[in-house]
Amino acid sequence: MKHIQSDKMRTMEAIIYPLLLLAVMWIIFLVDRFFHLDLYRYGVKPQTIEGIKGILFMPFIHGQKDYSHIINNSVPIAVLLGTLIYFYREIALYVILFIWIGGGFLLWYFAGNVNTYHIGMSGVIYGLFGFLILSGFFKKYLPLQAISFFVAFMYGSMIWGILPTEERISWEGHLSGFLIGLLLAFAFRKKGPVAPKYRYEIEQEMGIEPPDFEAEWLIRKKLWEEEQRVKLEEIQQKEAEFKALLVLKEEEENKNLNEKASSNSENQTVIYHYTPKKNDGSNKK
Repeated sequence: MKHIQSDKMRTMEAIIYPLLLLAVMWIIFLVDRFFHLDLYRYGVKPQTIEGIKGILFMPFIHGQKDYSHIINNSVPIAVLLGTLIYFYREIALYVILFIWIGGGFLLWYFAGNVNTYHIGMSGVIYGLFGFLILSGFFKKYLPLQAISFFVAFMYGSMIWGILPTEERISWEGHLSGFLIGLLLAFAFRKKGPVAPKYRYEIEQEMGIEPPDFEAEWLIRKKLWEEEQRVKLEEIQQKEAEFKALLVLKEEEENKNLNEKASSNSENQTVIYHYTPKKNDGSNKK
């Protein structure tokens, strides 16, 4: 019962927290868009004092002029954050904070200062992407590996985002988040879900010799054959007894028939239909 309640709670958290993050992102975006607050100034401006604040605020801020930037970030962050919370509940907060702060710091420190601001949730998305992919292979846990392949299939094209392909895309932020995600996957490789151990693995750890399944199978086969042989003998014996009963019954019936025939012959009466003629003296001389 407790396990079921825990699964329900974990599922609810994996749904609620990403939705809350999306709500904050969209509220900030709409306020910035309609009130023209130019919140991009709270993004990361590399290698500047004023740009340090962007390490905290950058993921919440998106392009003011169109919806494409925040829409493209909304679905991936919801899926990846939900997956992180569901499978890594005990370390999810640490992972997201390290990716958020660490990725932002790497971007601020290593990116070139060309008088531009880096904004958006994409750095965090790349960090979660790298963490889930690498951690899935470290764990050797089938459900988690399936999720990792799903992430790679759905967002595999994201890998090109860490290369300087387009001028207006912060590939430095993508690369920073991705590297932090890989580093965290290695650091937390012993945390999170654990693949269930099979019986033979537990016995090996305890120094117990594995069972001889072949010998056990041969014994079971021999017992089965012996059981079948006994059953066959019983069937044959019952058939012989049944045949003997049939023979006795037939002999008894024949005997009864013979006795009845003999009895009928003893009680039989012979009737003569010849009547001798009377002597009337006509033959006297």
